[in-house]
Amino acid sequence: MKDVQNEKDTRNIPIDRVGVTSVSYPIVVLDPKENLQHTVANVTMAVSLPRKFRGTHMSRFLEVLNEFKGRVTLESLEQVTVDLKRKLNASGSEVKIEFPYFINRKAPVSGSTSYTRYDVVFWASYDEHFDFTMKVTVPVQTLCPCSKEISEYGAHNQRAKVSIEVRMNKRIWIEELVDVAESCASSPVYTLLKRKDEKFVTEQAYSNPRFVEDVVRDVALKLDQDDRVDWFSVSVVSQESIHNHDAFASLVRDKRS
Repeated sequence: MKDVQNEKDTRNIPIDRVGVTSVSYPIVVLDPKENLQHTVANVTMAVSLPRKFRGTHMSRFLEVLNEFKGRVTLESLEQVTVDLKRKLNASGSEVKIEFPYFINRKAPVSGSTSYTRYDVVFWASYDEHFDFTMKVTVPVQTLCPCSKEISEYGAHNQRAKVSIEVRMNKRIWIEELVDVAESCASSPVYTLLKRKDEKFVTEQAYSNPRFVEDVVRDVALKLDQDDRVDWFSVSVVSQESIHNHDAFASLVRDKRS
């Protein structure tokens, strides 16, 4: 059969990235206790396309993905990028895997257990060398220091999202980044709380007010002190409860420089 994708293209324009996106795919990830968690990912895979080729071979992306049976590790992601380059005759490749990750949490007083969802992104690429980042988005609570200071009683508080993305030289677990985010907020949030837990969380946040700027800086301090982190990006978005807008703060640091 005629290979239309390999036809010569005369427009002389290389394409940075071409591939497949919005691929819903079952995956398996490992937790620190070496348990396997089954979840469903949204996968994007891409390669660079030289100027001389009309198109890429889309089916080969899924063939490469299928070879790894959905098991996602740092090592398997590197091999995926290597195989994409080889099978598609490309100078560069990348894969992005976005998935929900669940951690079984205990309420702070009652000890009631429930699963909390965290959104995770693994991004890997291979051009001159292999590159990998892990991003974790963590729901937290923030309580406004200004509101607490100026009010005779009470203070406005709201849910916020802390997103931490890292390049690492040694393994860092998803759970570790969750702990960093929650420890820098006014309070963690939980799926299941009894009344005594609700009292505890409310009072914990009130005694620990945080601007988005406070959260970003405190997270940055912790990541600066972690020798496993080479590069990081932190952003916090607070879903304001008394304003018709959100507040945010963000920063990026490259510790290699």
